[in-house]
Amino acid sequence: MKFQYYIPTRILFGKGQLNALHTQQLPGKKALIVTTGGQSVKKFGYLERVGQELDRAGVSHILFDKILPNPVKEHVMEGAALAKASGCDFVIGLGGGSAIDSAKAIAIMAANSGDYWDYINGGSGKGLPVPNDPLPVVAITTTAGTGTEADPWTVITKTETNEKIGGGYDKTFPVLAVVDPELMATVPPRLTAYQGFDALFHSTEGYLNNTAYVMSDLYALEAIRLIGKSLETAVKDGSNLDARADVALANTLAGMVESTSGCTSEHSFAHALSAFHPQFEHGAALISVSCAYYSHWAKSGCCDERLVRMARALGKTDASKPSDFVDALAALQKACGVDDIRMSAYGVQREHLEQYVQNARATMGGLYAVDPAPLSDDDVRAIFEASYR
Repeated sequence: MKFQYYIPTRILFGKGQLNALHTQQLPGKKALIVTTGGQSVKKFGYLERVGQELDRAGVSHILFDKILPNPVKEHVMEGAALAKASGCDFVIGLGGGSAIDSAKAIAIMAANSGDYWDYINGGSGKGLPVPNDPLPVVAITTTAGTGTEADPWTVITKTETNEKIGGGYDKTFPVLAVVDPELMATVPPRLTAYQGFDALFHSTEGYLNNTAYVMSDLYALEAIRLIGKSLETAVKDGSNLDARADVALANTLAGMVESTSGCTSEHSFAHALSAFHPQFEHGAALISVSCAYYSHWAKSGCCDERLVRMARALGKTDASKPSDFVDALAALQKACGVDDIRMSAYGVQREHLEQYVQNARATMGGLYAVDPAPLSDDDVRAIFEASYR
């Protein structure tokens, strides 16, 4: 058995761990704090608490709070310009995946010239190597969905071309991550579900991925188990910190899956939808295509045993056939109240499905290469058609 393994992020996990931030060896003396344009991190005091921790550590800080739920390149470039002009020597992503992803992209551009898309592979990206090391990144997650606190990836949209593409490399791993379930207790039920299913699909895609190996399998199955055990409770009782902790751990483990194997084409589909419809929450977009997507693999015969193991991990302990995973998935979506997602509610029209088929492969076609078996455009078209409501 031979493999390579590299996850360099120091993780502070558990209730109250934000209070230990000042005790850590932070990677600089002036930080750019990156958050979204929403009010939750301010309203619930998380931003103030981070500022107090930095003050105690002797670290000065400024705020960039324009990030959108689906982050865009314009804000990456604006945040990077602010970091350069202010002499920041590291970046803190505070919030969900959009804030932390943006922090990573800003960290790249704060240390390099040109345009962010110069360094993107895929679509209209130039795929150039990054000349200078990014600024160090600290991730403080207030949601449990993307696992970006434990992986190097960042997903950004180039709005003028409707390209939503992931990037990142070894040097965009956060140097430090704080995963404190207390910061997640205020996430509304539906968003809790969307985020939890995003973490689930990072794990299921990573488990079916043809690059999966012993380390990614360990993380994936445990993440699936924890979500099957506790996501419904976290959705229905957000104050249950034990359930929140289970889902938070599943999310961080899912980030480790992203660091060891990775996503398959399901994520390409969801990115194509939200590239054209930014209000389509990423987790919701994934849920909308998920049952048809996994039904395709259940009928394919290419990954039967893995689907059965995923079904058992998700809670269907008597699973014996691939379709049992689809049944378990549909049951969990119903239990969490997200089985009613309609693409049409976000402006997706049936007659335009072909543009998502083409965009998914054109922008993130590399994910198709790691699917458990080849997926044709006809297959993708059929999955979108079966998913459309």
